[in-house]
Amino acid sequence: MPRRISMAPLILILSACVEQLDQARETQQNQSPVPEFPATNRPDVMGMRAAVSSDHPLASAAGIEVLRNGGNAVDAAVTMAAVLAVVRPHMNGLGGDAFALIRRAGNDAVLALNGSGRAGALATPDFFRTAGHERIPSRGAASVTVPGALAAWADALARHGTISLADALAPAIRHAEEGFPVTQRLHEDIAESADVLNEAGKAIYLPGGAPPEPGTLLRNPALARTLRSVAQAGPTVFYGGVIGQRIAAFLEQEGGHLRAADLVTHESTWMEPIATDYMGLRILAMPPNTQGVTLLQQMRLAAALADLASLPHNSADYLQRLVEIKRLAFADRDRWVADPAFVDVPVERMLNATYAAQRAAIVVPGRAADSVTSGIGGAAEPVSLNAPDDGDTVYLTAVDEEGNAVSWIQSLFSSFGSGLVEPETGVVLHNRGALYTLDPTHPQVVSPGKRPFHTLSPHMALDGDRLAFTFGTPGGDGQTQTLLQVVNNLLNYHMSPQAAVEAPRFRSEEGTEVLLEDRIPVETQRALVTMGYDVRSVSGWTATFGGAQMIRVHPTSGALIVASDPRREAYGIAY
Repeated sequence: MPRRISMAPLILILSACVEQLDQARETQQNQSPVPEFPATNRPDVMGMRAAVSSDHPLASAAGIEVLRNGGNAVDAAVTMAAVLAVVRPHMNGLGGDAFALIRRAGNDAVLALNGSGRAGALATPDFFRTAGHERIPSRGAASVTVPGALAAWADALARHGTISLADALAPAIRHAEEGFPVTQRLHEDIAESADVLNEAGKAIYLPGGAPPEPGTLLRNPALARTLRSVAQAGPTVFYGGVIGQRIAAFLEQEGGHLRAADLVTHESTWMEPIATDYMGLRILAMPPNTQGVTLLQQMRLAAALADLASLPHNSADYLQRLVEIKRLAFADRDRWVADPAFVDVPVERMLNATYAAQRAAIVVPGRAADSVTSGIGGAAEPVSLNAPDDGDTVYLTAVDEEGNAVSWIQSLFSSFGSGLVEPETGVVLHNRGALYTLDPTHPQVVSPGKRPFHTLSPHMALDGDRLAFTFGTPGGDGQTQTLLQVVNNLLNYHMSPQAAVEAPRFRSEEGTEVLLEDRIPVETQRALVTMGYDVRSVSGWTATFGGAQMIRVHPTSGALIVASDPRREAYGIAY
């Protein structure tokens, strides 16, 4: 007869184990909140050899083909940049600017490429006043500065690429000549901005007098001829050659300040990135004239808030802290960030740990500040006040099997930029000069040869001498806000790259106005209102909140993990 075993001791042991597990879970939740997240719209795209992401599937497809054929990350990036100039024509192109961070395998140094143009030699405040402008126009010829994107493409390839500019332009030429299928997003974007286009622009982008329907082909033969001329003769045909002369003559006729000589003298600038440490990584950014310093400053401020990392994700307390540190960093940005050739921008002070601690101490938990001014020299008018609130930009990134990496961003500024398409060349001209001012006391006062302020800023994160991830986003003033949220999602809340990109976001506007994606709980929205914010809920997956992209290098396997934002047309590919 079997011996009977008492269950009482076993039950006591199991009860004790359960109690210990509950205590461990509670301790872990108190120390590092790790919420559960629903399945993502898209998978984390993964590969072992190479990866790309860009703001359009056709551009990403062109980039990955370059990598499969033996090209490197720079080759792929420039190829994608050129395709984007065709398939996202209202957002970027030959008539816009570009910036990049480039990391070469086997070399710890990362280079920053400033591909932004400058104001023309005639661009003085008197020029605008004589022309009858009381302020810098937000569109039209007077808002056009020298376009720097093409020079940046050529310079990146010449220094770090392995293919010719002609090879890099070939897919873009094909899409411009043969046409490419119009997406629903492009149809909607053209419809929203159609009224800003001149007659030459309407002839291309409103065939038959209306925005092209989804699935139909959009062609730009004039742009195809321009790209083919650049492929055959090199970028000098644009900067001072026959194409540049046509553009300069067109702008002069339209009342702009650019002349052919301004295009001849344009050059890109190779620079050292600026950086700060955040959550154990080294975060790299473009130096001024971009707002790269502003993301780094927001990270400095976030690190100075001792309780931020312990707050539940997207709780009212967490979002309130992020909104307030954004307001502090933007106050310094609006007061100081400008072309360092003209303004002594206090970058070191802005990124100083002691200064960050002093500024972070201003943040009152649970309350919106009535107003915020710079901690270095008082207030300044925000640089964005005179610009249309429809900024458009594209971001792209590539990592190859050797470990070369590129983080690249380019833009026309507003949708269709100045609204001017040069008829013979098919080039859409940007309106980055809208961010100048006529106020002689302001850092952004217009001056000959001065680069305008840029929100554009590509980024990288390094773990020692190892690439941790590339990242960036379109979105104007929202760029730094989006990217801080994405990085926190990844590093503090332990999300996968795709989940980090897809998680619902806020966007702080002027003053206490805050936009929230409607996937953020209504209880959080109500709590923010009680804190003093003017909260507006935005439904759907809209471009208002950016279009973040990332390539993360897995720390142990080396796998390349790509995240691409469904809020725009971003698309990642890896193999």
